[in-house]
Amino acid sequence: MSEGPSETAVILTNGLFRTPFAKTAHGLVRGPCRYRLVGVIDDSCTGEDAGELLDGVHRGIPVFESVRRMLEESESRPGYCVIGVATSGGVLPPELRADLAAAARAGISLVNGLHQLLADDSDLVRIASGSGARIIDIRSPRPAAELRFWSGEVLALETPRVAILGTDCALGKRTTGGLLVRACRDVGVHAEMVFTGQTGWLQGYPHGLILDSTPNDFVCGELEAAILECQRQTEPDLIFIEGQASLRNPMGPCGSELILAGGAKGVILQHAPARTFFDELEELGCRIPPIAEEIDLIGLLGAEVWAVTMNEEGMQDLDREEIRLRMADELGIPVVLPLRDDLDDLAEVVKNKIQSERAP
Repeated sequence: MSEGPSETAVILTNGLFRTPFAKTAHGLVRGPCRYRLVGVIDDSCTGEDAGELLDGVHRGIPVFESVRRMLEESESRPGYCVIGVATSGGVLPPELRADLAAAARAGISLVNGLHQLLADDSDLVRIASGSGARIIDIRSPRPAAELRFWSGEVLALETPRVAILGTDCALGKRTTGGLLVRACRDVGVHAEMVFTGQTGWLQGYPHGLILDSTPNDFVCGELEAAILECQRQTEPDLIFIEGQASLRNPMGPCGSELILAGGAKGVILQHAPARTFFDELEELGCRIPPIAEEIDLIGLLGAEVWAVTMNEEGMQDLDREEIRLRMADELGIPVVLPLRDDLDDLAEVVKNKIQSERAP
């Protein structure tokens, strides 16, 4: 990731910043980010600081009512307008179009991580062409000729890989991965992360793929290529791999690729104890399986869960610690609150694990 990005951006979340749908925006505000952020567009929290809204940390990122008001009130005109929401099915919320058009009309390039491609919107294309703005669709599929099949070369790689998996989607796997990269570096382990989603690209991680816009036949090969590229270019002690969804989420089962094709032998498992059903599948009664079952399943796939990182949604302050201690006792592995705890202890666990695996 580059230090001190020179290109500037505003994030568009109109009305959704304080909801889980804005997880892309949350990741960019929390950092890292490939752009220097000059604002967030959201008419539900105008005048606030985006960092304070997110986690109480002032980051000097003002929230504006609209792109038009941002252009009137801000001294900085950003180079990019980033769609900061992730919606069901990757559909563009209609209420964002007016701000996208206003940004394009002002010559601000549009960056889109949704499945619905802006390049297919003739009106936005016309406006952007007239002002010289670019349209960047991160999930635009690459030609098959540019993609690679899995070769097995990754299995000979000595660099340990650790998958950040979850028991559901939208749990904070990427955030935990980024925090662990920093914590491992703090304890003397050169860690890198391979991203697998659009937000990882937006955050500036140099190695990865956008898994859900890659044809299925090429997912394992592209994952292998990203891991090998990361090893060759940075020579890390450890590679974390960002997970997507979960092994048994019926809307998008995912994760076995990281173990079977990516060669991950260790797993950090993100879990939200207060969730009963898979996200957005409550009405269908699709229950999240017990975490102990998930750990056993991961073991059957050939990897070991080294620790659980706990998403705190739906918890009260009083029961959070009780749940953490009970889970740690029942599972026999560390259970950590990644947004609350110092992760140096977990980084030491990871360090000791990779050292013991390398020992003769």
